[in-house]
Parts: sequence; structure tokens; C-alpha cells
Amino acid sequence: MREVGIIGIGHTKFGKSNVPFLDMACAAALEAMDDAGAKTGNKNVIDQVFVGSMGSGMVSRISGVASALVDTLNLRPAAAETIENGPASGASAVKLGFQAIASGCSDCCLVVGAEGMRAVTGWEGTDFVATMLHPEGEYKYGCTLPSFAGMFTRLLMQKNGVESRDLSIISVKNHANACLNPVAHIRNKVVLERITDPRVINATNPIVADPLRQFDMCPVSDGAAAVLLVAKDKMEELGFAGKPFIRIAGIASATDTHYVANRADPTELLAVRLSSQKAYKMSGKTPEDIDVAELHDAFQILEIAESEETGLFPRGTGHLAAREGKTQIHGEMPINTSGGLKAKGHPLGATGVSQMVEIVKQLRGTAQERQVEGAKTGLTVNFGGFGNNVVSAVLTKE
Repeated sequence: MREVGIIGIGHTKFGKSNVPFLDMACAAALEAMDDAGAKTGNKNVIDQVFVGSMGSGMVSRISGVASALVDTLNLRPAAAETIENGPASGASAVKLGFQAIASGCSDCCLVVGAEGMRAVTGWEGTDFVATMLHPEGEYKYGCTLPSFAGMFTRLLMQKNGVESRDLSIISVKNHANACLNPVAHIRNKVVLERITDPRVINATNPIVADPLRQFDMCPVSDGAAAVLLVAKDKMEELGFAGKPFIRIAGIASATDTHYVANRADPTELLAVRLSSQKAYKMSGKTPEDIDVAELHDAFQILEIAESEETGLFPRGTGHLAAREGKTQIHGEMPINTSGGLKAKGHPLGATGVSQMVEIVKQLRGTAQERQVEGAKTGLTVNFGGFGNNVVSAVLTKE
């Protein structure tokens, strides 16, 4: 199997986009191509394009967005596929690009993740995201992702002693990181006391899905991110000699029951555990080798749970690690240096690709004020549904 790595990255500013969906996706793609030194329209370089998006057809009214992107960028006749895997669409697209190159079917792939979420109201967006739930056992009865996250949080509070303040500590940390990230959606510092003080909490941090409050979950965002993948043995031939090569050392996905009530233990995220274990095995790395991680914190409880399921902290101690500052940029296990979904934003299809862009910057040593010193190995976890389809990846500095 050939070695596959990332040699180009692109990222639009997350938040409210002022340009059409396709233009936003193209902007990220062009930035990744420019970063790698790949010329627009050079048909001998990019031979396959994957675009990850959950709602390009349903929300943005553009189906077959990969074909449209290839034509707009004059990359014809490159193969083009649009990938839909809920909020894990972006990492799934990267996985397919990795597989295409590793197998020898392609030498160079462009992967773009994009979503335009703010074209609809918050209620419409919540309903759109909820369509990934079980159609008869969950969605039919009004279940949403925030409702599941609220129940999941309550269970972990009872089981492991997680407190509301722990979620706020993570929120404050991720907002602080986002203030150092120019492409983040929310670049505002959050003061812990303002969102935890019982005298003002209902005004400053209202309940959304008990026990979750506003600052315990991510905003609704537009945005796009892109990576250019290449086979290491083809770099010189394709004109990429000397470019930084961040290897995708391991990437894997796993599933759990679609119907959450069918899980043996609803406090466990089996797909996170299995996908990360597979990625570790493929890469030859262990949790002890990870220097920095981007975990899917659409709800702050997920950063805690995923940090345990991936083996970064022992089970039941993720919230204690956050309390002790271990997950801060200069802590022993930095998590979500980008600001995470919480503050960087969460344009569904873009998130998994965006996570990899952040890890590439960390491993290149170009993350500036949020740089983790000496980072050589990074982990990403892109969470689909309520943990029913998860993609994890291990990236290494070559």
C-alpha cells in the first residue's frame, strides 16, 4: 500500500458566508491547490475529486456538487464524487481519497468539505440535521441531536461525576483557542464566571436541552475546507518535490446501532473507540504517541467522552483532565487547538476536513499563537449521527 499524505490545505472563514455555496467550496479548493503549488486546470496532477457535504442538495439546492466544482475549476476530466455521511462527510471524503491513492487508482486527489447551514433558520437546520436519526424510532417522535446530547450528558453526570462546570471549562478553553484562529466562527473570549454564576446564568447561558446550555454546544456555521492528497512516490513526478508531506498514517471508520436505544450501554461511543483503534493499528501508533487532537465537540460532553474512547485519558477521567488544564494548548494533551466545533464552528460537511487542516498546521509548525511545541503526531475524530458512523485518523510528520 502506497504512502499517502497531505501537501496542500485550504480553509474559508467559518460563520456566515457572503458568497454562494459553490464559490465557497471553490475558494477552499483553490487555496489548497495554491498551497501545494498545483496549477488550476492541470489535468495531469489532480485525477480525482471528492466533496463531502451532508446538505448541498437539501439546503443549498446543488446536487452533484463535486461535478460542479470540477467543471468550475476546469479540472475536467478528473473523476468526481460527492460523499454524504452526515457530520462525518468530510472525513469520509478524505478516507476515500486516501484509499484511491493507496490502492493505486489515483496519484493525486483533491478533497473538499463544505456546508451552507445559515441559508435556513435555526429550527430548520436542527430539523435537517435530525433527519439522520432513526426515521421511525427517533425522528418521527421529534428527537434531535441536542436532545440526545442532553440525555447522554445526564447519564455521564450520573455515572462519572461530570458537572456542568466541567462543560463550561471546556467551552472557555475552546473559545480562547478560537481567538487565536483567524478562520474561526466565534472569536470572542468567554469568562467562566459569566456562564456559570447562578445569579445570571439563565440570562447569559440559558438551557437548550437539559442539562445542556447555550455555551455547551456549537454554533450553526457556513464554511469549507480542503486538502490535496498525493502518493509519496509520485511527488517528484507531479512537481511537488520539496513540499511538506504530512502523512495520513492511519484512517478508519466504524459504525454503531442507528437506533440509539438498541445500544448495550448508551454511555459508550463504540464507533469512536473502534475507529480510533483501527487508525492506531494502521499507523503503528498508540494514544501515548498523540501530541495534539481535534475531537468532534458539537456538544462539549463529546470532547470528554471522545478523549476517553480514543485512549487519551482513562475512562471516567476526561472531565478531570479538563479541570486540571491538561487539554489546553500548553497542557500535556492539547485538544481542539483550533477552537473546536464549539467556537471554530461546525459546517457539517466541512468539519472533518477542517480538523485535518488544523493538524497539518500543527505538524508543519505553522499554527502560530496556538502552536503545540514539538507536535509530530495528531489525531482527528469526525462524529456522524449520534455516534453511529465515526471516522478517525492519525497524521504524522515525515
